[in-house]
Amino acid sequence: MASDHQDLLQRLGVDIDAETLLIALTHRSYAYEHAGQKHNERLEFLGDSVLGLTVTDEIFTRYPERSEGDLAKIRASVVSTRTLAQLARERGLGEFIRLGRGEIRTNGHDKSSILADTMEAVIGALYLSQGLDAARAFVLRMIVPLLEDDFVIREGRDWKTEIQELAAMRGMGAVTYEVEGTGPDHNRSFTASCLLGGTVHGTGPGTSKKEAERRAAESAYSAITGTTRTDGHGRPLADGR
Repeated sequence: MASDHQDLLQRLGVDIDAETLLIALTHRSYAYEHAGQKHNERLEFLGDSVLGLTVTDEIFTRYPERSEGDLAKIRASVVSTRTLAQLARERGLGEFIRLGRGEIRTNGHDKSSILADTMEAVIGALYLSQGLDAARAFVLRMIVPLLEDDFVIREGRDWKTEIQELAAMRGMGAVTYEVEGTGPDHNRSFTASCLLGGTVHGTGPGTSKKEAERRAAESAYSAITGTTRTDGHGRPLADGR
């Protein structure tokens, strides 16, 4: 186990004491099945604060001309569950997380919520083990490249809130969603339509109702504002990507 954790630390480029790291990698489902084991939720709470402060400080300095609203959207994008989970996947964090039997059966090692929470716990563990400077440097190594990635910034935005604000600003009526699901219960897919004042302005697919609605809201926002979704290299994406 120690050698495995050393491999993880090398991937992350950090040094965390073994006991604190083990707690950071322990999901509550594992702790509930193993009496006396601590889980990582307190470290997650701490890491979330370190992450938020580090990103806020960085974007405040980096973008002196941006408004408070713009800064809030950028921060939300790079600290979103989606972004943190992807950073965790790129570093193979999932294989090191200790999970209960139920989470293992449902592929918990690749669940975005668990990956993101564990990444925050690792940040918290690094803060406790090595201090704020080390934790801040780790966060910045991961986050700074994302600040110039239009695709990442766009993917992390709260499109359902933004379409609500846009509809209110332009007097386009209430925002509602219609969602249809297809496929068996274990492999459902959904398609959502985003309606403003009863008129469909965008549609989007997803593996959950929430994701489909988010995609539909983004599609509607793009259609109304005349913007085009792009990847991180400025290439346009097909609707629903």
